[in-house]
Amino acid sequence: MDSNYSVLPKNSNTELQVKDENFRSGSASSRLIPIDHELGYVKPHNADDLEVDDDIDFDNLPLVFGENKSGSGIHGAVFNLTTSVIGAGIMALPATMKVLGLGLGVVLIILMGFLSELSVELLVRFAVQCKASSYGEVVQAALGRTWRILSEICIIVNNAGVLVVYLIIMGDVMSGSIRHIGVFDQWLGHGFWDHRKLLILVVVVLFLAPLCALDKIESLSLTSAASVALAVVFVLVAFTVAFIKLVEGKVEPPRIVPDLGSNKAILDLLVVIPIMSNAYVCHFNVQPIYNELEGPSPQKMNYVGRVTTMICILVYASTAVACYLLFGKDTEADVLTNFDRDLGIRFSTSLNYIVRFGYILHLVLVFPVIHFSLRQAVDALFFEGSAPLTESRKRCLVLTGVLLGLIYLGSTMIPNIWTAFKFTGATTAVSLGFTFPALIALRLSKEGIGLNYWEKFLSWTMLTLAIIVSIVGVIGNIYSLKT
Repeated sequence: MDSNYSVLPKNSNTELQVKDENFRSGSASSRLIPIDHELGYVKPHNADDLEVDDDIDFDNLPLVFGENKSGSGIHGAVFNLTTSVIGAGIMALPATMKVLGLGLGVVLIILMGFLSELSVELLVRFAVQCKASSYGEVVQAALGRTWRILSEICIIVNNAGVLVVYLIIMGDVMSGSIRHIGVFDQWLGHGFWDHRKLLILVVVVLFLAPLCALDKIESLSLTSAASVALAVVFVLVAFTVAFIKLVEGKVEPPRIVPDLGSNKAILDLLVVIPIMSNAYVCHFNVQPIYNELEGPSPQKMNYVGRVTTMICILVYASTAVACYLLFGKDTEADVLTNFDRDLGIRFSTSLNYIVRFGYILHLVLVFPVIHFSLRQAVDALFFEGSAPLTESRKRCLVLTGVLLGLIYLGSTMIPNIWTAFKFTGATTAVSLGFTFPALIALRLSKEGIGLNYWEKFLSWTMLTLAIIVSIVGVIGNIYSLKT
């Protein structure tokens, strides 16, 4: 009999794919076997219930309907999301221990991680419900176009601020600061080679620009894995040194609770909470990572989020406690600058260089992941309706170049990371991480899958705390500028 199929050798490897786009449409032939578009494979029912047209040519039907989608696996998604979280925030956390004390500080690290994970899961659930492909789209579905524009502005300000902080840290380590000596100055002495602006420019052009030019976040999975490994190395070195000094009795007794004995201490306490909330903000990258996940589903993404949260809580708590024990009241806002002194153990100099260079490399690898969401937000805000960046290489490269130039300029104007963190933490970070997800959940729960009592209570609690932290943080920041 005549057939459109031919005999294949037994040892051949053949992948059958849909060649005719009509089979994905609502044509008669595509109604033979229904397709599960979410999962991407045939979902057969009882054959007796199928409606089959008499004029269907069975020889022309594909054996398998649906696309063979490939994407990043669970591990790649965990690395990318973890990289979005663990960046410069880890450098400011030891200084928060100096203000909060070890007891309250560790409790807040755990609490912030729990609330952040809850907000990520709510965001994923309702993004899938309204079929949104970005943070801005799910905000628009819940709250309208004006709120979407506001959310995209928040992403731009937050991510640009974070990337400026990365460059400031690199400059502090390589060139030094007012109270600390830089690596190049230690090695080669003072000269043009340790000029702060020149060193940062070289890093931007030679290392950051090529990575930022990549147009898919999936392409950064390997660099994200390397960055997480470098962060773990930093934690292990700091924790080991602190443990050795603790055993040897060389550590001063740490403060367990906050010091409320002065107006300055109270003001520092008001400012430090937004800085801590800034450490967990990764929500702008949740949807891009979900979109490129292999066989995406809310259950898979929730697993990715929970693993990421556990990793981040362990890394943050270990780093904050270890570095505060090491440096005590001398802990700097950028704790990396503290590693220019004798640590009081053997191989101190070598360990200092490992920590500082390792974390600079970590920030270089984290930078493009945060830059990816910044570029997407800018493109969505200013080029709405245009082709995706993956289809417009020229626009992608131009945006990358302009953004890197502006970020470099910002790094030369902002004095330190504490200044940047306390403002973005009280405004954009709290909004992206907690305010918007809570509003989305409370609004969209009325139209689809509702929230249970516990979820509704946590959503209202998260929204209330976010508003309080934002207001108090802004007031504290303004007051601190006057004093």
